[in-house]
Amino acid sequence: MSNGELILKQESIIELAQILGRQSDYEEVLRLVVEKASQLVSSDSALVMMINPKTRDTIKTIYAARNSEDEQKHFVHINICGWVILNNTSLLSPDIKSDNRFRKNLFEKATVKSTLCVPFKTENIIIGTLLLLRNKSNNSFTEQDLSLLEKFAAVVSPFLHCTQSIDQFFISSLPKEALLSKYAELGLLGKSKKFIELLQAIDAASRCDVRILLEGESGTGKELVARAVHKLSSRNQNKFVAIDCGAIQPNLVESELFGHIKGAFTGALTDRKGLLEEANNGTLFMDEINNLPFEMQSKLLRVLQDEQIRPVGSNQIKKINVRIITASSVLLWKLVTEKKFREDLYYRLNVYPIFVPPLSERVEDIPMLAEHFLIKFSMKQEKEIEGFSEEVLDFMKHRLWAGNIRELENCVERLVTLITKNQKIIDRKILPLELQKDLKKSKKNFTEIPIIKSLSESLRDYEEELIRNTLISCKWNQSKTARLLNISEHDMRYKMKKLRIEKPKG
Repeated sequence: MSNGELILKQESIIELAQILGRQSDYEEVLRLVVEKASQLVSSDSALVMMINPKTRDTIKTIYAARNSEDEQKHFVHINICGWVILNNTSLLSPDIKSDNRFRKNLFEKATVKSTLCVPFKTENIIIGTLLLLRNKSNNSFTEQDLSLLEKFAAVVSPFLHCTQSIDQFFISSLPKEALLSKYAELGLLGKSKKFIELLQAIDAASRCDVRILLEGESGTGKELVARAVHKLSSRNQNKFVAIDCGAIQPNLVESELFGHIKGAFTGALTDRKGLLEEANNGTLFMDEINNLPFEMQSKLLRVLQDEQIRPVGSNQIKKINVRIITASSVLLWKLVTEKKFREDLYYRLNVYPIFVPPLSERVEDIPMLAEHFLIKFSMKQEKEIEGFSEEVLDFMKHRLWAGNIRELENCVERLVTLITKNQKIIDRKILPLELQKDLKKSKKNFTEIPIIKSLSESLRDYEEELIRNTLISCKWNQSKTARLLNISEHDMRYKMKKLRIEKPKG
């Protein structure tokens, strides 16, 4: 780690402290802590365990990485954090399987290679632990990583030591009806656990006037999230301006962002404000920031540092005050490691990270979203449609929407267009040919099991058919398949082994 990189990381810890000081939602504080910790030392998983201040023995864990919730990682977590608490010290293990501080073969089944765990302390009392994990394919943690993480824990520990908030954290919260109602008015609809977590993050972020990085698959509604943050922020009386960095020719990006003066280049017939100036005192949303040309990244970095711009062809410097929200459909950190995105710019943008979940993690929200789009397009096309048939609604819930909410919306609009004005229900007959084939295929996969065997054999065949076809529809992505079937990845692997389900070679 170079000195420049270390300084950037230390600055990001200070920025985090400033954000935490303005937070009132304890779960959001914990989420920010694990997200930032994972980013600082490039871990595959980051896990926080807090100790109940009243009982001193009950614990609660939250996970930062979205692939962390499996039994083996939980097993590693409990044993390592237990060691840290027992010994009242941090732990760095380059290779956990050969670490003689633990019983031989204790972590034999774990996919984890290197671990790093530090305690959260106040008044020399441990109130929780922070564990970082790296898988076999990655390099081990270093002493420099340990030193940085210990400094990080020292800075954030006071923000975690709020007894009343911790007490509430150990009490199951009531349904967030007020939260759901508040964001429904802004066009954000749902009721699933993942969706509520997203709303809590948006709610907390809107109270902090800092830069936000939204990451998530294409079509998940990142611009809607950005607009909600702006609407609820102190800048809501000023403009919200959006730009898609992937939709503008590279040679025009600078002029688009900074503006230009008359005669600056061929075709510049008049002076023109750039989007940064248009959004002054408001919010600029930069979608698909991953497509920003590399040479423009350094210029944007300078704007973030100096808070001023210079239009193309001009010598005049203009001061600006803009909140920047960026979004990316690919992991920016991956682009940093591939030298396709500037690391210093990444840290400047990723002050407040928010993950926008795909529709495959919000299956129970699909009926509500489909109904919303149905009403919207029925009114637009002046049709009185009452709803979907149960068969079509079930099909929508179990279909894999690769384009997420955007694809679902387009599908509903198409169905409303196809239905005649005297029809009230969208049933399978209305579906386009390709969707009828998908429906028929799904019904065959899920229901047409011949009843010529014993009950146990038939159930086994049904289970194998269900898992195999779900794996195929998910392109053999075990994480997505497990989520769709509502089982853990550990159970998924066990069932695949038991039922001898293997991905075809070649």
